[in-house]
Amino acid sequence: MKKLLMICGLLFTAVTFANAQQGGGAPGGQRRMPMSAEDRVKQLDEKVKLTDDQKTKATAVYTAAMEAQKKAREEGGDDRQAMMAAMQKVQADTDTKITALLTDDQKKAYKSWQDDMKAQREKMMKERQQGGGNQ
Repeated sequence: MKKLLMICGLLFTAVTFANAQQGGGAPGGQRRMPMSAEDRVKQLDEKVKLTDDQKTKATAVYTAAMEAQKKAREEGGDDRQAMMAAMQKVQADTDTKITALLTDDQKKAYKSWQDDMKAQREKMMKERQQGGGNQ
């Protein structure tokens, strides 16, 4: 169960981390609005320098992913494990589709960015655990 929760956390942390980096973090751990597909493309463009065609395709990928995530939340209902499994699949599919759009050099920058975000998420989770999770 812990592993599943961690995976789900990783799925949503990219958006949350991006918001926090842009000053959009909500105080007191309140729920944040997810980034729009356009904002996600803008953020990706800042990291890997997308072409106009890549921006158009990435926007379509992120838009479809957001709709799939919404559907997974709705269908998951009270079954958190099923919802998290569905969300994990959506995130993996999205990552695969975005990676397929990128050149080799862009893929390297994307991977480096993902690794950095993962390290920061892990650090944040460790700090939360050490702090007792009080908010």
